[in-house]
Amino acid sequence: MPKQAIPRARPRAANRSFHWVAVLLAVTVFQLLSFAPLLLQGAPELPLLLALLCYPAGEWLFLLALRAAGQKNLAPELLACWLSGLSLAVCGSISAEYAWKQAVAIGGGMLVYGAVRFCIANADRAMQLRPAVALAAGGLLAANLVLAQTVNGQRNWITLGGFSIQPSELVKLAFVFVGGATLEKLQRAPSITRYLVFAMGCVGALFLMKDFGTALIFFAAFLVIAFLRSGDLRTIGLVLAAAALGAALIIYFRPYVASRFQVYRHIWQHIHDTGYQQTRVLIYASSGGLFGLGLGQGRLRNVFAASTDLPFGLLCEEFGMLIAFLAALCYVAFAVYAMVSARHVTSAFYAIASISAAAMYLIQAGLNIFGVTDLLPLTGVTLPFISRGGTSMLCAWGLLAFIAASPRPQTKAAPQRAAG
Repeated sequence: MPKQAIPRARPRAANRSFHWVAVLLAVTVFQLLSFAPLLLQGAPELPLLLALLCYPAGEWLFLLALRAAGQKNLAPELLACWLSGLSLAVCGSISAEYAWKQAVAIGGGMLVYGAVRFCIANADRAMQLRPAVALAAGGLLAANLVLAQTVNGQRNWITLGGFSIQPSELVKLAFVFVGGATLEKLQRAPSITRYLVFAMGCVGALFLMKDFGTALIFFAAFLVIAFLRSGDLRTIGLVLAAAALGAALIIYFRPYVASRFQVYRHIWQHIHDTGYQQTRVLIYASSGGLFGLGLGQGRLRNVFAASTDLPFGLLCEEFGMLIAFLAALCYVAFAVYAMVSARHVTSAFYAIASISAAAMYLIQAGLNIFGVTDLLPLTGVTLPFISRGGTSMLCAWGLLAFIAASPRPQTKAAPQRAAG
């Protein structure tokens, strides 16, 4: 008697791609509820109204375009949209101008995301673009050293035509791009040496700008890239030892560098001067409780650079510690997604680029969150996707492209057994 074929159940993974609509609906509802206090307070200004209403529509168009292009897993993009919505809500509660500029920056970030995805869609194309990207990054840093003015002790902003840009944020994209493209295939000593020179040149330029927080992010990303390619802990140890020696020499010959960290763990002794920001974050953030005081009801917004340097405290105070904690977990989720995806990619370039980009998110978020709460020295780095700032937003979305663009090898469908 012929055996009857047993029908196989369809894998659950095939249906997971449909869940993004439900998640996006939930994100949109959350955002509209968050924006409601701003939309219902009398007659909102036109820039604020446009920013808050156009952003959810822009999210849907962006994600629908990705689906139409064939992308199935939209988890990283959904997280980025949710975080960006938090940023827009905070900016809108402070100023209509801030909200409009932030909405434009988010839209620009999505365009940068698309441009980076196009450039890295093919690993061979990335190899061809590598020298041009490295030269562009070097040119940006050189221009920064020549044209930038010192503001708040740092020399990392260039003002052109009324707009301010932070070249070091854009160079983060080049750093990941060049690192992944260089070490994906070219294992010859000259190629690795050239990348080492490029990496140390970027870090050195940031030290000259006195942007020590960003320099630390670059250096940590370099260690991640180097370990992913070599897997040699001894080499990483030697690099760390050399970095420690260099830091000691800098502190010895430039004592003012050490003075910037003297307030660390002593903020309550400097509550009215150098510890003002951090003490206010701790005081006001704790007053928000689990569910917050409500958008626009906090007091931390009145502290200098609250929306750029202290957004985590703003989330704790106005949205509540629950939402702030979920926002922090998003950066961990980016890292987990990158590590899982890296096991199935078609090229080492995508593995190196995605994990190093996720490492940048984690390190930068850690420096910001732990810095404002005095668990680490305050460095002044922004919180990805949430801090107000155009260049920072462009960089955050650009790095997301490395995490999301992980082509997987095509698997052939298993032949079905004929009945009988």
